[in-house]
Amino acid sequence: MSLVKDIIVAVKGYCMGAANVVPGVSGGTIALVSGIYEEVVGALNAVMSPAPWKALLHGQFKEFWKGVHGRFLLWLVIGAVLSIFTLAKLIEHELAYHPILVWAFFFGLILASAFYMFRDIKGWKVRDVLFAVAGALIGLVVCTLSPTTTPDSKWFIFLCGALAICTMILPGISGSFILVILGKYDYIMSAVSNMDVPVLIVFALGCAVGILAFAKFLNWLLAHWERQTMLVLLGFVLGSLVKVWPWNDLDSCAHAQLLRTGFMPAEMLESGSSAGAYNVLTGLGETLDRQVPGAIIWCVIGIAVIVSIQLLSRKKN
Repeated sequence: MSLVKDIIVAVKGYCMGAANVVPGVSGGTIALVSGIYEEVVGALNAVMSPAPWKALLHGQFKEFWKGVHGRFLLWLVIGAVLSIFTLAKLIEHELAYHPILVWAFFFGLILASAFYMFRDIKGWKVRDVLFAVAGALIGLVVCTLSPTTTPDSKWFIFLCGALAICTMILPGISGSFILVILGKYDYIMSAVSNMDVPVLIVFALGCAVGILAFAKFLNWLLAHWERQTMLVLLGFVLGSLVKVWPWNDLDSCAHAQLLRTGFMPAEMLESGSSAGAYNVLTGLGETLDRQVPGAIIWCVIGIAVIVSIQLLSRKKN
């Protein structure tokens, strides 16, 4: 029976990993729906507690393993890692060939998540609106003033990992969404898909340092300033929607059109031509118009996914 329980934990970890791969779906929400949220939080707190590590230093491995909920975390991580590696290639392929539909799906996910964040905040006052507006302005500024391309340097990948992992304990925001804002979502998905070990190691180190350095602070922030934090986060999510607008990146739309039609060899897509030049070659405008109904459908599907998760979460509560 214990092996069956371990496999069930791994399946739940797989679902959490799948959620963390997709911007707009929080792995914490999946943990809540699947009934392991409290155990996940308890295990993370145990890992950051000094007692198990003292036991390890004294050679008491069994006490250490039990203290950090080792068996539970091991199977949870196995499921999550398996999920990330199996889904990354699919998402990378779809982003290359159907970016508008994929981003429309993400847009629906994030929009619906923002709605539920808004609904959970009761008794709005003027100062609450100011907090939300401030968050929206921050999100808008970050997304519009950030460079189109961000560095691929190891220090920046490390920073991305540290920031992305911290959002796992913040309601309403997924780590993948942070990677989108930082312009590294495609890059990390490609690294996972192609098993780029150096990049993955640096990113994982960033995640480890981030969770150890900031988790306690974020927990304190939510404990003492939960309402203000949620208001700023809500505004930030709404302001950041410009980053996931399906037609935000015309170059990627043009690349996808060329890949689908085979009008130009894939090797020529690295030439750095502008979307305007692609438009002449491929009739990009007509292609974008034809994808509007599909984008609307996938946006609605994204909204439906969040609604379903919230209904399950409410039932679980």
